[in-house]
Amino acid sequence: MMEEEELEFVEELEAVLQLTPEVQLAIEQVFPSQDPLDQADFNAVEYINTLFPTEQSLANIDDVVNKIRLKIRRLDDNIRTVVRGQTNVGQDGRQALEEAQKAIQQLFGKIKDIKDKAEKSEQMVKEITRDIKQLDHAKRHLTTSITTLNHLHMLAGGVDSLEAMTRRRQYGEVANLLQGVMNVLEHFHKYMGIPQIRQLSERVKAAQTELGQQILADFEEAFPSQGTKRPGGPSNVLRDACLVANILDPRIKQEIIKKFIKQHLSEYLVLFQENQDVAWLDKIDRRYAWVKRQLVDYEEKYGRMFPREWCMTERISVEFCHVTRAELSKIMRARAKEIEVKLLLFAIQRTTNFEGFLAKRFSGCTLTDGTLKKLESPPPSTNPFLEDETTPEMEELALEKGELEQPKKPKAPDNPFHGIVSKCFEPHLYVYIESQDKNLSELIDRFVADFKAQGPPKPNTDEGGAVLPSCADLFVYYKKCMVQCSQLSTGEPMIALTTIFQKYLREYAWKILSGNLPKTSSSSGGLTISSLLKGKEGSEVARFTLEELCLICSILSTAEYCLATTQQLEEKLKEKVDVSLTERINLTGEMDTFSTVISSSIQLLVQDLDAACDPALIAMSKMPWQNVEHVGDQSPYVTSVILHIKQNVPIIRDNLASTRKYFTQFCIKFANSFIPKFITHLFKCKPISMVGAEQLLLDTHSLKMVLLDLPSIGSQVVRKAPASYTKIVVKGMTRAEMILKVVMAPHEPLVVFVDNYIKLLTDCNSETFQKILDMKGLKRSEQSSMLELLRQRLPAPPSGTEGSSTLSLIAPTPEQESSRIRKLEKLIKKRL
Repeated sequence: MMEEEELEFVEELEAVLQLTPEVQLAIEQVFPSQDPLDQADFNAVEYINTLFPTEQSLANIDDVVNKIRLKIRRLDDNIRTVVRGQTNVGQDGRQALEEAQKAIQQLFGKIKDIKDKAEKSEQMVKEITRDIKQLDHAKRHLTTSITTLNHLHMLAGGVDSLEAMTRRRQYGEVANLLQGVMNVLEHFHKYMGIPQIRQLSERVKAAQTELGQQILADFEEAFPSQGTKRPGGPSNVLRDACLVANILDPRIKQEIIKKFIKQHLSEYLVLFQENQDVAWLDKIDRRYAWVKRQLVDYEEKYGRMFPREWCMTERISVEFCHVTRAELSKIMRARAKEIEVKLLLFAIQRTTNFEGFLAKRFSGCTLTDGTLKKLESPPPSTNPFLEDETTPEMEELALEKGELEQPKKPKAPDNPFHGIVSKCFEPHLYVYIESQDKNLSELIDRFVADFKAQGPPKPNTDEGGAVLPSCADLFVYYKKCMVQCSQLSTGEPMIALTTIFQKYLREYAWKILSGNLPKTSSSSGGLTISSLLKGKEGSEVARFTLEELCLICSILSTAEYCLATTQQLEEKLKEKVDVSLTERINLTGEMDTFSTVISSSIQLLVQDLDAACDPALIAMSKMPWQNVEHVGDQSPYVTSVILHIKQNVPIIRDNLASTRKYFTQFCIKFANSFIPKFITHLFKCKPISMVGAEQLLLDTHSLKMVLLDLPSIGSQVVRKAPASYTKIVVKGMTRAEMILKVVMAPHEPLVVFVDNYIKLLTDCNSETFQKILDMKGLKRSEQSSMLELLRQRLPAPPSGTEGSSTLSLIAPTPEQESSRIRKLEKLIKKRL
C-alpha cells in the first residue's frame, strides 16, 4: 500500500512539474544552464548511466551521493530564503497602493482649483471687452451704411446719365457707364425688396432693352437687308455701338452678326444661283475667288468697326462655307447624271485647297455649332498645304521600298475646317469608287496580257528571284487611290474602296500568280533499271524546265511581297479611316490567299524534285540485292538522286535568296516527303543478303550526308543548315540506317534478334518488324514465332545485363564501327 501511495505521489508531482514548451523556453532564456538536472527532458536512468558508466565507477558511489545531498541542501536553503523574503510583499504592495490613491486625489483637487480660476478670468475678460465689441459692431454697420449710400447715389446718378446718353446715342460713354452701373447694381441684389431699389433695377433693364433695339435699328439703317446700295456704312457710332452690344444680352450681338453676314453674302446668292453657268462644278474656283475678294474688301472697310474678338472675318468665311455646301448639294442632286470622275475630283481638289487656306488663316474658334464632327481620336491630317504633311509621292516611294511600317515624323495639327464644304461631295463618291473599280479591272487585264506577251521572268542567280513588276505597279496604284480617297472622305467611301482593294488583290493572286504556276504533267520520263545499273543518267529530263523553276520562284517571291505589303496596306487604311470604322477593315482573307500561293509554289518545287527522284527509288527497290557479292562505291540510283538535287536545289536557292525562310521551308518539306518515301522503297528491297544490306547502308549514309548538305549544296558560301531541318534529316535517315542494321543482324537466337530490334527502333511495331523479316527473306512459318515473341516482349523494356551481354555478341565493336564509318566517309568524299 505504501509503495502504491508513493507511486501516485510521484506521478502527481511529475504532472505538476510538467511545464508548457513556452514556459520552459522562457525559463531557459532567463536562467541558462548546462546542468542535466535543469533540462526539460531529464532522464534519471540516463543521468545515472552517465555518472556510473562502468562497474568500476560504482566504487565512488558514496562521493556522488554526498555531492547530490549537498546540492539538495543548498537548493532547500535557497527555496527557504526566497519563501521568507516573499512574506511581507503583500503588505508592502497594499501600502503603496493606498499612497498612490492619496496622490491622485490631491492631483484632482489642484486641477479643479485651476479650472475655477480660469473661468473667473474668462468672465473678467468678457466684461472688459464688452464695450469694445459694441464699438466694433457700430463701426462695421456705419461703414456698410456709408458704402451702400454711396453705391445708391452712384446708381441713381448712373441711371439718369445712362438714359440721357442713350437718347443722344453717345455709345462710347454708354459702354463705360453701363458696365459700371451693372457692377454697382450687383451690390443691391439682397435689397430688391425695397421699392426704390427695385425701381432703379427696372429702369436699368429698360435702358438695356432700349439700347438693344436702338443699336439694331442703327445697324439696319446702315446696312439695309434689301437693296444693293449701302447708304450708311462704317462709322464711329456703330463702332461704339458694338462695344455696347458686348455688354448687353448676347442675343443682341448674335443678331448684329447674323444680319451683317447675311447682307454681306446676299450678292453671292444672286451671282451663283442654281441656274447660272458659274454655279456648276467646273467653275467652282470662282466661288472661292469671290469670297477671298470679299474678305479683302471687308478688312479695308469694316475691319475696325467690329471688335477683334468677334472674329468677323472667320464668321463670314464659315457662313460662306455653310451656304456653299448647301448650294452645291442642291445643284449636284439636280444634275447628278452630269457628274464625271474628273469633274468631281477637280471640284474636290479645289475645295480641299480652300479648306486648307482657311486653316492657315483662321483658328476655327467660331466652329462651336457642332457642324463638324469631333472624333475622340482625330484622323491624320489630309491637308495638302501643310508643310509637315507627307506628300503622296513620298508615301508611294516608301511603299515601294517596304517602309510603310517605319515611324514617320509628327504630322501637322488637324485642319478644323476639313469637310466643312467638301462633305457635300461624299454622297457622290460612288462615281469615284466605280471609276477605280473599272480602272483596276483594266489594270489586272493589262497585267495578264503583259505576262503572256513578255513570258516568264529570266533566271536570276545573283540577287534572288525577281518580283513581278506588276506587283509593285498594283500597290503603287492602291496607294494613290488610298491617299486620294482619304482626302475626299474618311467614312464609308473608304470602306467601299477597301472592298475594291480586296476584290482585286484576290484577282491578282488568282489570275497573275496562281494562274501562271506551271501545271504538273501526268507522264514522267525516267530511268530504266538497266540504265541505272549501267550508270546512264543522261536519259532523264526534269519535270520543270529551268524557266519554269525560275517562274515558280518568282511567283513565290511576288506572293511573299504581296503578303507583307497587304499587311502594311491594312494598317495604313486603318490610319486613314474614321476610328469607328477601323474594325470593318480586315484584309486577313487576302493575306491567307497569298499564303496559299506561297504554299502551292513550295509544294510544286517539292513535287518536281520528288518526282525526279522517284525513278531512282523504284530502280533501287527492283535491284537484286540478294545477289550483291561485295560492297563497292555508292549505287547508281544514289548518283541519280544526287544529280537531280544538284540540278534543282542551287537554282531554287539562288532564286529564293531574298526569301530565305521559304527556301528553308522547301528543304524541310522535301525532307519530310523524300525520307518516308525512301524508307517505303527500302522495305520493297527484298530479299537482301548481308552484303546487299551493307551496300544499302552505305547508300543510305551517302544520301544522309547529301541531305544534310542540301541547303548549301553547290554553293560557294557554305552555311550551316537550320537546326529544324537537320533534326528532321537526322531522325529520318537514322531510322533507315537502324532498319538496315536490324536486317544485317542474324535472326538467331530469336530473343537476341527481337531485343536488338526493340533497342534500335524506338517506334517499333509488329508491322515494321514483319517488313524487316520480309527483307531478310524469312518464311512465314519462321516469322510467326518471331512475331509472337515480339508481342510478348514489346511491353517490357529491353533486358538488363543479360540483354546487353548478348547484344554485344552481334553488335560490332567500337573499333569495327569506327573503321566502317571511316570507310564510308572516304567513299562519299571520293564521289562528291
